Amino acid sequence: MTSSRRRPLLVLPVAAVLAVAGCSSSDATARVALPSPSAKEAAACAALDKLLPDTVAGQKRHDPAPDSPLTARWGNGDAAIVLRCGIPRPDEVADPKYPGVEVEGVSWTVQSRSQGPRFITQYREPYVELLAGTRYEHDASVLQPFGAPVTKAIPRTLVVP
Repeated sequence: MTSSRRRPLLVLPVAAVLAVAGCSSSDATARVALPSPSAKEAAACAALDKLLPDTVAGQKRHDPAPDSPLTARWGNGDAAIVLRCGIPRPDEVADPKYPGVEVEGVSWTVQSRSQGPRFITQYREPYVELLAGTRYEHDASVLQPFGAPVTKAIPRTLVVP
């Protein structure tokens, strides 16, 4: 459900193309900033970590430093996909200038970045952020493998801005 201040979500099929821009740079040894979720949120993130796939969009999982159940990574360079679980509630989830998409039962806010798209879960706490390389700048299918794990590990909630 959305409040009157929220924009409606676009419900698109997995192969949908998004109008998000970017260009990339990533490295297999890159460090990822760890979120600082509450204990309850950290437990949900740990449950999510156990459900994450070994491959996403043909990219093998190789987690970033520091090793943590709050982060995961697949691929490198323009094909990098980095997940962070337990991030603070971003302003973007309530900003109508950012489009939304629903893939595999999970609603995401989509933000264009020069490095590739940024996807943030909506209506679920803790928040999950997915940073994708420029290879996925027009491709929501990168979100498909996260539908079942996010749905199972992180309950849908009504977040009032």
